[in-house]
Amino acid sequence: MNIRILTLAVEDLDAGRAFYAQQQPDLGEYFLDALFADIDSLLLYAGVHQQVFGYYRALAERFPFAIYYRVEGEEIQVWRVLDCRQDPGRTVQALTNS
Repeated sequence: MNIRILTLAVEDLDAGRAFYAQQQPDLGEYFLDALFADIDSLLLYAGVHQQVFGYYRALAERFPFAIYYRVEGEEIQVWRVLDCRQDPGRTVQALTNS
């Protein structure tokens, strides 16, 4: 299987990195390392997570983020990486407009 991170997910990751980089030096890079490790784990665990709005939802291990993805044949498509602390309405809107 292959993992493809779509443009919206890349933008989500960049926004998360920027937020954590403002909180503490090097925390933004740690955020990216941790989230990419969680995304890489989908190679083993894709398809076992709860489905929400037509996406599988994997929760990140070290940060309060959720990885929303789909499995299409031999490809894992990461659609969004969203902060779980945001208003649930924004999460619904982000997923239904993707």
